[in-house]
Amino acid sequence: MEVTVVYALPEHQFIRKVRVSDTALVADALAVSGVLEEYPDIDWAREAIGVWGRVRSLTTPLRPGDRVEIYRPRQVDPKAQRRSRLKSS
Repeated sequence: MEVTVVYALPEHQFIRKVRVSDTALVADALAVSGVLEEYPDIDWAREAIGVWGRVRSLTTPLRPGDRVEIYRPRQVDPKAQRRSRLKSS
């Protein structure tokens, strides 16, 4: 089956379609995609992994057409950012 692996940085996007077995897990798609080699500085303790916008584990089974996403940690808490904007206006 074919799935897409995505990792977005402010200056660059990694988007790669890969073929994996019908019983593949999220970890399998990441390994086949080459994202681990291209971005060795990814901190797997901080980054979350998801499928179609929902956080999932590395052992989540995939379905044909799934989009595996690597999420970077937030730089600013969204609630704190809203409060800051409200105070400054």
